Amino acid sequence: EVETPILQPIPGGASARPFITHHNALDTDFYMRIATELYLKRLIVGGFDGVYEFGKNFRNEGMDRTHNPEFTCMEIYVAYKDYKWMMGFTERMLERVAMATNGTTELEIDGKQISFKAPFRRVTMTDAILEKTGYDITGQTEEQLREACQRLNVEIDDTMGKGKLIDAIFGQYCEGDLIQPTFVCDYPREMSPLCKRHRDNADLTERFELFVNGKELCNAYSELNDPIDQLERFQEQLKLSEKGDDEAMFIDMDFVRALEYGMPSCSGMGIGIDRLAMFMLNQPSIQDVLFFPTMRPEKKVVADDAAKYVEAGIPEEWVAPIQKMGYITVESFRNTAANGGGKLFNDLCGFNKKNKLGLATGDVKAWIDAQKNE
Repeated sequence: EVETPILQPIPGGASARPFITHHNALDTDFYMRIATELYLKRLIVGGFDGVYEFGKNFRNEGMDRTHNPEFTCMEIYVAYKDYKWMMGFTERMLERVAMATNGTTELEIDGKQISFKAPFRRVTMTDAILEKTGYDITGQTEEQLREACQRLNVEIDDTMGKGKLIDAIFGQYCEGDLIQPTFVCDYPREMSPLCKRHRDNADLTERFELFVNGKELCNAYSELNDPIDQLERFQEQLKLSEKGDDEAMFIDMDFVRALEYGMPSCSGMGIGIDRLAMFMLNQPSIQDVLFFPTMRPEKKVVADDAAKYVEAGIPEEWVAPIQKMGYITVESFRNTAANGGGKLFNDLCGFNKKNKLGLATGDVKAWIDAQKNE
């Protein structure tokens, strides 16, 4: 077990937007790591037969019930193994985890019965898309894929290259139906910049992702160890970045130099620990398995002074009651009044009566009616 840098001069190992920070002493920008991959591979270059790390990754992207910008990941790399070996290792590991946490491999997740009993189903990316759409992505150009996306009503944009176009089709038509643990394998080369070309088809790569309950849980490769091929893949990513793809990988020349020293054939796998905990504990949201999930900061609004209410036509004697009811700005009160006003007037009258304020409600009703007419 090893530890690798969290602050990195170049964010690598995944296609994701990084968080950026600044190192004052060095007067240079650094990135919070998006993956541990490239540093772990350097250790394989350095002579380790196998390494793994449990650690935090950070991605400056969207949040939903299965994504948190700060998350725990385990990555493992084993020399002289390939992705087929890693598939077997992964399914045996998850079978054992299910037994250890639940005493059974048959789990209920989101109301579905899901079996972690090995072996898991295997399907190629090409066959998965063909099965769901009738469209064969084999040998298709970027323009042909764009036309296919339009026919299939898949939302795309001009920054997307072949890899992302294929991923968009797969995500819309296939991913959500992969309920039982399924290895989707043999991805097109454009989708996998760090992965070795397939031994039988140079247009594909030796990669798999494991899907459970319609969500990705693991990602694994036979790792690319050819420095020339790796540099060409990085250069392809640079072209995508120039088109506006802000998730394209950076060129990491230090990593390319490491490959030039020689990296043995190896396989690597990454698994999201937070999402795994969700599955094993049958929790519907990633927030349910984190002590301190990332949340939107509390927004503090400064209350308007009485003069602003009077200026807006609200009697001064009503300002204190209105603010006690939660309308601490004229804008919030005006917006509520403009959206019907009936409930607001009834609430005001109730507050007036309950607190025996003795205020004239007619003036406020006239003001509310005026907002509805604006």
